[in-house]
Amino acid sequence: MIRILLADDQALVRTGFRMILENAEDMQVVGEAGNGAEAAAIALELQPHIVLMDVRMPEVDGVDATRLICARGDVGRTRVLILTTFDLDEYVYAALQAGASGFLLKDTLAPDLLSAIRMVARGDAVVAPSATRRLLERYVGTASAQVTSTADLNVLTEREREVLGLIARGLSNAEIAGRLYLSEGTVKTHVSRVLSKLGLRDRVQAVVHAYECGLVRAGTAERP
Repeated sequence: MIRILLADDQALVRTGFRMILENAEDMQVVGEAGNGAEAAAIALELQPHIVLMDVRMPEVDGVDATRLICARGDVGRTRVLILTTFDLDEYVYAALQAGASGFLLKDTLAPDLLSAIRMVARGDAVVAPSATRRLLERYVGTASAQVTSTADLNVLTEREREVLGLIARGLSNAEIAGRLYLSEGTVKTHVSRVLSKLGLRDRVQAVVHAYECGLVRAGTAERP
């Protein structure tokens, strides 16, 4: 059973999501929060598997709440899925930096929402690669983006750097396998090693990292 916390300042939005989630046999809404401070406190208390987190909330916003939740070792199992009204919300990039496992639009269809929650609960990233790429191309390199050194990429092998670059360009494991003439299992192993060596939570953070380190430049991440 996937235990979910809903965090949104609009009660009607929370009600709508609750109705969708409670119709799923493998999901349970364990709590609701109207702002980020409540979300962080309830996440600490209840330790849900997933927090569906709005970004724009009063007092403490979804970005700070995400940072609080993801920084706590005792709620390390809790993953944050950001919900946004806009395809390119200026807060979403900061939320991904803070540790969110992905983002969805609030008008996402119910089947897609349920599928995304299941993916995040398994530890996968949920953001459509093209959406991630558009987001990063817009916000990486702005005043709010903290660009890091490429030195830490030296821990990766040449093949692992290549795989990371293709992840950042929005390719799935199957597409990377086809591009590099590898098996999907081999690609999955490379991805796991990249995440482990760089201390990254998931593919979403890998994409952010690739942009921040300059491995992929904004405007150059076109799909083949």
